[in-house]
Amino acid sequence: MLDRWISTRNETTAIARGGWLDAIRFIVALLIILHHFQAAGPIALAEGLHPAFEHTGFLLTNLFIIDSGYVLMRLYSRSLAAGDVSPGEFLTRRVLRVVPAHLMMGLALVALVVGSAAIGLAPRNPEWFDWSQLPAQLGLVQAFGIPGGLGWNAPTWSISALIGCYLAFPWIVRGCARLGPWTWLVLGIGLYLIANELARALLGYPVYQMPMKFGFFRALPLFFLGMALAAFAHRVWINPKLARWVGVLATVGLIALQFHGKNALPSLVMISLIILAAGAIPVVRPSRLIERAALVSFSMFISNEVVRIAWFGVANVAIARLNLSEPIQWALWFAGVGMAVAFAFAFHHLVDGPLQDWLKARTRHRSPAPRKAVRSAYA
Repeated sequence: MLDRWISTRNETTAIARGGWLDAIRFIVALLIILHHFQAAGPIALAEGLHPAFEHTGFLLTNLFIIDSGYVLMRLYSRSLAAGDVSPGEFLTRRVLRVVPAHLMMGLALVALVVGSAAIGLAPRNPEWFDWSQLPAQLGLVQAFGIPGGLGWNAPTWSISALIGCYLAFPWIVRGCARLGPWTWLVLGIGLYLIANELARALLGYPVYQMPMKFGFFRALPLFFLGMALAAFAHRVWINPKLARWVGVLATVGLIALQFHGKNALPSLVMISLIILAAGAIPVVRPSRLIERAALVSFSMFISNEVVRIAWFGVANVAIARLNLSEPIQWALWFAGVGMAVAFAFAFHHLVDGPLQDWLKARTRHRSPAPRKAVRSAYA
């Protein structure tokens, strides 16, 4: 009876573009934009609507990191374990995927700050543009205990942390290659709980509240959890009907939990179930729109803070000088959110996408693509 719903004897669902995993990626990127923009309106959304607009930021980051571990495990684990892709080749691909866009956005922000100062416009919060913080951030080392990284394009701490995860990924795959799916799952859950308790015991707060300088230690247990979910999904078939119900109920549960505080661990359970369910639902009719939206998700993540600073730098001056009414201020806020999305699409299609195609063409002779891999936009 149980074999009707979950089984190790049936062929598991292959990962594919244009389905729920892609949809989740885009939705999370959009929610991250709302989280970063929520305090820029006439009234902060966390004050005017619900505190969840503020406190769910860490959950969105958790989902982003778990999803990254899940997708990379589904794409690369077999080719790494078989030796078709070396650890150095894997790391090179991942670094080339994230670093160029990061540097372009970081330098664009520097140009914006310098240019604004040249025409006499000082930032409203100059403490967030401390030059001493910039080197660690541009070098993506702020998540490894290196001083710096506060302010500027601050969300890039998670990219810094993920680079550490990329370094560990091939060795984890090879070291755990013989583990069964249930062992992987128990390890993924158990190691996260151990990391959480160690953080509480040694630092006095849970792992998700670790500051940026400990970002790698915050991200690695989540990334490993994503890997464990993928290792489970590789060898355990889940009935698509069950997966759909689990996905819906977990999504409702995650939303409901946010009305009653942070609920970090129960929310993490819901996030894990959502990702596991999304990967178990076959992509029968891939959506080109969803695929394109997912491909832009990294550009949305890496550029939204720069757009926010630029847009509201101008908008706040206009509001003060022209004494604009609250409805117009809200119109500017909504326009800013739309601009962040539009800029990301333009940046991906005009700059980052072509650059990535060029880089892949330049390195293809040295790094053969993993077997059955799909085009990846996952950071």
